[in-house]
Amino acid sequence: MSQEHERILRRIDSYRDEMVEALKDIIRIPAISPDYGGEGEKRKADRIKKIVESWGFDSIEEINAPDDRAEGKVRPNLLLSYGKQERKVWIISHMDVVPPGDLAKWSITSPFEPIVKEGKIYGRGSEDNGQSLISSLFAAKALIDERIDLKRSIGIILVSDEETGSKYGLDYVLKTRPDLIKPSDLVLVPDGGIGDGSFIEVAEKSILWLKFIIEGKQVHASLPDKGFNAHRVGASLASNLDRILSNTYTMEDKLFEPPRSTFELTMARSSSDSPNIIPGRYEFVLDARVLPNYRLDDVMEKINTYVKFIGDMFEANINGEKYPKIRIEVLQRSDAPQPTSPESDVVKILRSAIKLVRGIDTRVGGIGGGTVAALLRKRGIPAAVWSTIDETAHQPNEYAKIDNLVSDSKVFSLLPIL
Repeated sequence: MSQEHERILRRIDSYRDEMVEALKDIIRIPAISPDYGGEGEKRKADRIKKIVESWGFDSIEEINAPDDRAEGKVRPNLLLSYGKQERKVWIISHMDVVPPGDLAKWSITSPFEPIVKEGKIYGRGSEDNGQSLISSLFAAKALIDERIDLKRSIGIILVSDEETGSKYGLDYVLKTRPDLIKPSDLVLVPDGGIGDGSFIEVAEKSILWLKFIIEGKQVHASLPDKGFNAHRVGASLASNLDRILSNTYTMEDKLFEPPRSTFELTMARSSSDSPNIIPGRYEFVLDARVLPNYRLDDVMEKINTYVKFIGDMFEANINGEKYPKIRIEVLQRSDAPQPTSPESDVVKILRSAIKLVRGIDTRVGGIGGGTVAALLRKRGIPAAVWSTIDETAHQPNEYAKIDNLVSDSKVFSLLPIL
């Protein structure tokens, strides 16, 4: 390790307490999407700008996506840049967080009242994505403070709306500024990883979330012939779709964990609110994570064909009305782009930085999907996903380890200079 590298790592060590306080500061601001009943990210973005305004970034820019539901009627996206080199390292984190969920299950602290305990910072958004957000900012601060000669400029993008689809976040930024990130740039999305930091994600599966709505006719359970039981049709459709899809899409790819396509039944709801009522409506949700080898259009065709089969099988006429009525709502769809090559510059330089800081070798692989790296890969921009986390995101008692906060920042700081 060179003296320059040692200087930058020592500098980040000196920030340890400041980093902890900064993370606690932003955890206190519940940047929850209006989709979940929140006010959005404006207060958090304003606080972050206040924290970094005197650090010496060459530019701090805000790209606001209009959203009448949010505070200030905007969803802010922050762009911070340092360095004059044409080629850049981009580190992209998100400001929004998911709702806290069942408050009774938060046994360490309240979701938005962060505390430090046994080397961990507890609070909603601490791991997802506050740890990486703060680590990236302080990596840039170290480069600025040490006046390090950069091989590549550093750009930090802090986006809104990652948790609910990125329409107002990175997707909006890339559509508004299509030339902002170039295919030759190095892009890191620190929004996934494992506890020892040895895994770099380079590929995602396609995502398909479908809600199935079955309409029947509600009646008293003692008079079933006067109605139509939507639950019976829904239960049959759900169980058979599970079996048919799993048995059809059987290809495996060892790049991914698990190595196969998955089709999981998640949410279900009936209109019946009493044991003696036959429900006139039944809903369930299917979460499909499909290997890139398969086209989602073909999966949808298979599903539609079977839905028609079930509808025909259960068809009945009740008082001149035909049942069941089945429709499908697409809650989310993301077709998997081509993976990032393990031989791309971003992966090779990231591996070198991790080796220098952690002394460990890394492996590459794929995940079920769900990061903004997919938006970049679809545009032909190689992106890697990496951070060091215990995967407590979206859970009660979510936390970030302080050692990871500091160590990840060290890795980020080396990317522009290796």
